[in-house]
Amino acid sequence: MDKKQKFISEVQTGYTFKGDSIILGAPKFEGEVMTDTFIRLPLRMFNRHGLIAGATGTGKTKTLQIIAELLSEKGVPCLVMDIKGDLSGIAMPGQSNAKIEERHTAIGLPFSTSGSPVEFLTLSDDAGLRMRATVLEFGPVLFSKILDLNDTQSGVMSMIFKYCDDNYLPLVDLEDIKKVLNYVLNEGKDTIKAEYGTISSATVGTIFRKIIALEQQGADKFFGERSFDVNDLVRHNEEGKGFISILRVTDIQDKPKLFSTFMLQLLAEIYNTFPEEGDMDQPKLALFIDEAHLIFNGATKALLNQIETIIKLIRSKGIGVFFITQNPTDIPDAVLSQLGLKVQHALRAFTAKDRKDIRLTAQNYPLTDYYNTEVILTELGTGEALVTALNEKGVPTPLVHCLLRAPQSRMDVLTDFEIAHILGNSRIKAKYDEVINRESAYEILTGKINSIEGQETQRQLKEQQEAANKKINKKDDESLLDTLLNNSTSRQIGRTVASTLVRTLLGTLG
Repeated sequence: MDKKQKFISEVQTGYTFKGDSIILGAPKFEGEVMTDTFIRLPLRMFNRHGLIAGATGTGKTKTLQIIAELLSEKGVPCLVMDIKGDLSGIAMPGQSNAKIEERHTAIGLPFSTSGSPVEFLTLSDDAGLRMRATVLEFGPVLFSKILDLNDTQSGVMSMIFKYCDDNYLPLVDLEDIKKVLNYVLNEGKDTIKAEYGTISSATVGTIFRKIIALEQQGADKFFGERSFDVNDLVRHNEEGKGFISILRVTDIQDKPKLFSTFMLQLLAEIYNTFPEEGDMDQPKLALFIDEAHLIFNGATKALLNQIETIIKLIRSKGIGVFFITQNPTDIPDAVLSQLGLKVQHALRAFTAKDRKDIRLTAQNYPLTDYYNTEVILTELGTGEALVTALNEKGVPTPLVHCLLRAPQSRMDVLTDFEIAHILGNSRIKAKYDEVINRESAYEILTGKINSIEGQETQRQLKEQQEAANKKINKKDDESLLDTLLNNSTSRQIGRTVASTLVRTLLGTLG
């Protein structure tokens, strides 16, 4: 058996599965495309997470689009982060052209067009269903990690949450937590000290400033009600296709704290909501996180540990998480080691650092007798990638140079009118358009403070009234004496009394 035949045999064996799968493309070897062999990815391994990496313009977003639409077709709902604003086209059927037909002829796969059922979501002012969560849903530990609090500050935050829980003060938005912090320093200082211990004003001040910094990144729009129900991410249309929820976050790149805050809370909420599933024939939900470096760059060690833990555990819930980034080195090693599917597009070697990154990237892939991985990483064309996955037994498949199929959906953005039309037909739009402003910590404490101030005002008024009454009584007494002394009749009576007294005294003395 020659080298080529051996390669084909290994690929055919490695990518042949009993269970259901999706076809990503066909292998290339020595410049030729194997039209009789497909690169299949088993659905049952999609909860083992994945990576799509490559330099700008090499086709990462289109690969994401291909995988998401194929999963949707198989009944797997997806959530994708649309940071660059170029994924909305997945909702509409694409159009064939000469290049697409040529590619699919080379692959040996017929080309068809179709769109996927889509929901548009947003964290900010973009058109879409607003995703919100309450401060209480974050809890003191996660909220402290988001604010990058030290141990002392985190302890105070835990005490704040405990106080609010004990006193039925719902923490819904950032105004609530800010109001509680103000109360702790002022009107409620003595109560807090008696029940929970002394709290440093400097510590509370630091926490307050960090909340304001988070607020300035737009978190005030994220925290609130109605909270997003993660069960709405796993819906299907009438044809059984999984909905693709597109989170439009085109304005998020300059707000990394808000983005990492949202992603960590979302992963935690999904993990806490969905039941244990064990091994499933296909995932319950696939999450695609574009520009994944925004989560990890500048993240604290505690935050990274939290992400690593959730990534390890969430697959037992039937959830697959896929990171899309320029270079695998953007992903921490502890997370990278958890990723079963790897689709590596071309890298560019412009600098010494680039060449070093390419060597490190090559080491993340299975050893191969057929490719010089470092070299081929710089030679991959647009729409080509190195691929390795896990087979149905969880064993890595051979590394393959893959010619990728084209997306079935539109490879361009939708117009504002088209997006508005899809939003108008959403069955859950009314649910998330409703802004709930129930009585929470802010209103309750404001009422309590106003009540205390009202009681204090009444007490002061009463004291003032009593003092005024005393003053009036004193003036009345003085006025009576003055009247007696100054009135003519009174003066006459006074003189008579005085004369009688003098006579009496003189008679006594005489």
